[in-house]
Amino acid sequence: MLSYISKRLFLGIIVLLGVAVITFTIARVIPSDPAVKWAGSRATEEQIEAARETLGLNDPLPIQFINYIKDLLKGDLGYSLRTHQPVAQELKTFIPATLELVFISFIIAILLGIPLGIYSAYMKNQLLDHVSRLFSIGAVSLPTFWIALIFQLIFYNYLGILPLGGRVSTEITILYELPDITGMLLLDSALVGDWYIFKDALIHMILPCITVALYPIGLVARMTRSALLEVLNEDYIIAEKSYGLSQNKILWVYALKNTIGPTAIVVTLSFGYTLMNTFLVEAIFSWPGLGNYVATSVVTLDYPAIMGATIFSAVTYILLNLLADIIIALDPRVRL
Repeated sequence: MLSYISKRLFLGIIVLLGVAVITFTIARVIPSDPAVKWAGSRATEEQIEAARETLGLNDPLPIQFINYIKDLLKGDLGYSLRTHQPVAQELKTFIPATLELVFISFIIAILLGIPLGIYSAYMKNQLLDHVSRLFSIGAVSLPTFWIALIFQLIFYNYLGILPLGGRVSTEITILYELPDITGMLLLDSALVGDWYIFKDALIHMILPCITVALYPIGLVARMTRSALLEVLNEDYIIAEKSYGLSQNKILWVYALKNTIGPTAIVVTLSFGYTLMNTFLVEAIFSWPGLGNYVATSVVTLDYPAIMGATIFSAVTYILLNLLADIIIALDPRVRL
């Protein structure tokens, strides 16, 4: 297992190096002068030249790349051209809100997607199966931003039962001090026992969480159904039926554990995809997370911030992929 993990880690490092090369190259190729962004629109030539020296833009490109890699190894993602603050520090501020949204969405996706896939496979070609497949295809195919807008139109504009966006209501931000322990507002408000803020934050999370969860629900349900259909035709499942075991025990204990591999891959990799897929959702629901940070950085051509978010995304994908490989490798046949 150690050898297997080491190989996967080595491949992950190669991928991360490739991402670093691509981000560095794109940042240097795009026609924009970071020194001008750093110094400001009204800066003099002397100030712009001083900014180039500060940012290391006067060094040859190979030297700039080597310095960039050295900084990455130390966890230094550079400084934002817009705020002049360390990008790593800014990411720490915005990432918890996005992770909170994605974690809750994935809990919903797993709790709904796996049972939906199991009973869809069990009732193959029956009404539940047809409805489940139709829902799964729609959840995967429909654009996330369109779903978000439709939800806002129905639940805020027509029904008036859920807020339009934001993390908490304006009243809360004015009258209360928001707890800041982990950066995840639901967890922080629960830790300090402030259930009024917890309730308000939970209500504000309903629409964005459901919007983000739809894609992984459909994906998990389809993969679970597909994997389970193969398992249900195995001889040992037929033997267990002949022994008189309950259908639920066969499905949830004996059959499901043999579909964990494919489902684990889908769940972990779709987690990374969903993490990036929240960008539009955060913009639509005014969610103060990584998506809003990256959107602002793109508009203002803040390349260090964009590169920092890209590196974070790549590291997340690599770690999730490694986690999926480890789960699959619990089967000795895979390691061999």
